[in-house]
Amino acid sequence: MKLWNKSITYWLRVIHRDLGYLMVGICFIYGVSGMLLNHMKGKNPAYRTVETSVTLDKGLDGQQLSAQWGENSSLPKLKRVMKIDSEHSRVMLEGGVGVYDSRSGVVDYETHEKRPVLYWFNRLHYNRVEGWSLMGDFFAISLMFFALSGLFMIKGKNGFAGRGKWFLLVGIIIPLIYILLS
Repeated sequence: MKLWNKSITYWLRVIHRDLGYLMVGICFIYGVSGMLLNHMKGKNPAYRTVETSVTLDKGLDGQQLSAQWGENSSLPKLKRVMKIDSEHSRVMLEGGVGVYDSRSGVVDYETHEKRPVLYWFNRLHYNRVEGWSLMGDFFAISLMFFALSGLFMIKGKNGFAGRGKWFLLVGIIIPLIYILLS
């Protein structure tokens, strides 16, 4: 049977190629999400922050503020009002937070809205989707396979025995430098 008489490098290439095609979508999701997470600058990239102001009556206490807020159906749902000091109250909202200034009657608040695609990319990246850990493990094992099988796919002076070993060495040294300098 000729199928089994092929060399190990033949099978490494076949599996590497086909598994690579299978993993392109997942690599894209992890890549986009990873880049966004690397450049968060204190903000979650899966959410968009919307800053808004609304003017209510001046001098309201917590109960009055809650009542007046509830009369306006265009405002986000109010969860709680907490006194900050004699002139300000924290307004806890569903999906946001704000501050009421009793002198001016102005409530400056921000809400956080999901960015649908980025939200789900990050949920997958953080393994926060039920059952995804099996796929995450499969992806991790695939990456290790790609790394190891890639070492043996090219022969000769451009392969691992030639210049490949130097690239491998540099690839090991770079993270070690970061670890040592941290």
